Amino acid sequence: MNFLPSGICFFLSAATCWLTAKVDASWWYMGTLGSQVMCDNIPGLVNKQRQLCRQHPKVMQAIGAGMKEWISECQHQFRNHRWNCNTTARDHNLFGRLLLRGSREVAFVYAISSAGVVYTLARACSQGDLDNCSCDPTKKGSSRDSKGSFDWGGCSDHVEHAIHFSQIFVDAKERKERDARALMNLHNNRAGRKAVKRFMTLQCKCHGVSGSCSVRTCWQAMADFRRTGDHLRRRYNGAVQVAVNQYGTGFTAAHTHFKRPSKNDLVYLEDSPDYCIRDPQSGSMGTAGRLCSRASRGSDGCEVMCCGRGYDTARVSRTTKCECKFHWCCSVHCRDCQQLVDEFTCKSQT
Repeated sequence: MNFLPSGICFFLSAATCWLTAKVDASWWYMGTLGSQVMCDNIPGLVNKQRQLCRQHPKVMQAIGAGMKEWISECQHQFRNHRWNCNTTARDHNLFGRLLLRGSREVAFVYAISSAGVVYTLARACSQGDLDNCSCDPTKKGSSRDSKGSFDWGGCSDHVEHAIHFSQIFVDAKERKERDARALMNLHNNRAGRKAVKRFMTLQCKCHGVSGSCSVRTCWQAMADFRRTGDHLRRRYNGAVQVAVNQYGTGFTAAHTHFKRPSKNDLVYLEDSPDYCIRDPQSGSMGTAGRLCSRASRGSDGCEVMCCGRGYDTARVSRTTKCECKFHWCCSVHCRDCQQLVDEFTCKSQT
């Protein structure tokens, strides 16, 4: 089986899907190609995905444009971790062989990428960038919340449409495979989509005499993507190692003392490498050269980050803002000051 579902292959790069394939195609420039050419150049897509790709070129371009956002969020969440969601542009392959392993980190990548697609599509719908969707058409008339009645107005993010399209496109390959890895990917894709919906908020504007708020107009909006990232990082910390049940239809906990995973949990099949040493076979980039904190005892501390190999110290000059003064009205002027600080980086393997 090809362990990488073709949906996520589209998001990451063509080379990620088939590591041995000679495909000089990356999704960074796919948005500039015609829909027919772009879709036919992506290896590993099933017929349903090719059909959707050809029918909705603007949707594919929106998904492409949103890729930077979820990768950036992944890197923010793991900035102090041995695995820092690092990517490499070599051969247009973002995560390399890491994705061949059913690890906890791969579970997070699938979840955050699936969430990123939903977030990107819902936002594009609300902004009028796509022809086949707009604001949520079900948010009409009046409704009530804990503060009383209100009228639907504004533009509610159409998350249900984004979830539906994402599910059809991203999950298409896994729904045909249905082996252990496919079940893992489907579960984590769904957990990512649910995370975006979880943080929908009701935003309102008051109308009335002197701001009395006797009448409210409200709409539903997605929270900042950081909240989704924070939530999925917490799910990563509590991810459940699983095994496929005897019927091949779902999961059981891999160990008797583990809880049974819920639909919101992330699940994984295999233990992670320690990510200490660069290992092309496992996709580990290692921690040599990574910045660390000498004072910290956490995962960003030099002892943990450098895996006991020690660290190098260098004195570097940094530019900081200083002597800031408020000027009427209304600005703050600062000087650029040079400051010498010690910087600590992990030693290479000896």
